[in-house]
Amino acid sequence: MPTHLFRRLGYSLLVLWGVATLVFLLFNVLPADPARLTLGQRSDLATVAAARKELHLDQPLFRRYVLYLNDISPIGLVPARKGADAPWNFSFSQLHNGQRLALKVPYLGRSYRTKRLVSDILWEALPGTVVLAFSAMLFASFLGIALGILAALKKGSFWDTGAVAASVAGISLPSFFAGLIIAYVFGMLLHAYTGLDMTGSLYEWDAFGGKQLALRNLILPAFALGIRPLAIITQLTRSSMLDVLGQDYIRTAKAKGLSRWRMVTRHALPNALNPVVTAISGWMAELLAGSFFIEYIFGWKGVGKVTVDALDKFDFPLVMASVLLSSLIFIVVNFLTDLLYMLLDPRVRTS
Repeated sequence: MPTHLFRRLGYSLLVLWGVATLVFLLFNVLPADPARLTLGQRSDLATVAAARKELHLDQPLFRRYVLYLNDISPIGLVPARKGADAPWNFSFSQLHNGQRLALKVPYLGRSYRTKRLVSDILWEALPGTVVLAFSAMLFASFLGIALGILAALKKGSFWDTGAVAASVAGISLPSFFAGLIIAYVFGMLLHAYTGLDMTGSLYEWDAFGGKQLALRNLILPAFALGIRPLAIITQLTRSSMLDVLGQDYIRTAKAKGLSRWRMVTRHALPNALNPVVTAISGWMAELLAGSFFIEYIFGWKGVGKVTVDALDKFDFPLVMASVLLSSLIFIVVNFLTDLLYMLLDPRVRTS
């Protein structure tokens, strides 16, 4: 088991390095000049030259690539400064030119527009995405598993046909289209009855109360975001449960006189959850990575909306950091899924 985990960790680091390389190459072959984007089009040549030097744009491409990897890596070369303002936590050894190999905080650059640290911008937007993704996934998981079990136990009935038809419709409906319809119907046409707005974020500012939590704004985007994973989880649970319910040990459990509830919860469902866990983990990674369309449609402040706004303004450091964050989320969720497999299925631990 430790060998398998270390191997998976090595693969994950290779994938992250590949993503970082692709991101660097893609954003360094664009015709736009980052120095001009940072300073504006009316800056003089001397100021632009100084900005290009500060951004290492006067260096060859390979050297910029090495500097970029050194910036985003948690272990890298840092100036040998001393004092409380040093941006690293632990130095390993003194190297040439007064530099040290140290454990440090990754540096993702500064926004071209706001001049703020990209890490600060993403850190402020991440809680909104996490809350939205977990809410949508909880809604999709509990309701999808319940509908899948019901459809499997009532095979061929109205419940089965209705669950399958609804899941097919949910899979066929793109998230951005569902978001537009839901926002228009429940946030505008039925606003007088639902009390829900078309747009809104997790927190709202009141002239008298200041910053206030607005959970009602979470309902519509979480519902729109959870429709597709709900449909897939329902179908996977149904098909997996039907396969498990036909196994010999289930017939033996019936012959022993176990109640239907105990047979389903203690014997059938745990063995049917592997493909469902795979689907939940994949969707969770996708939702956490930034639900771009849903956040943008509902005006929900999260990583997705921040990324779309950055693309509109050619804010390359923020976009590059968002892509890296999305990749990191996928890798971490997949790694945790492997651990969950080992806990759920002893056969995985044995193999």
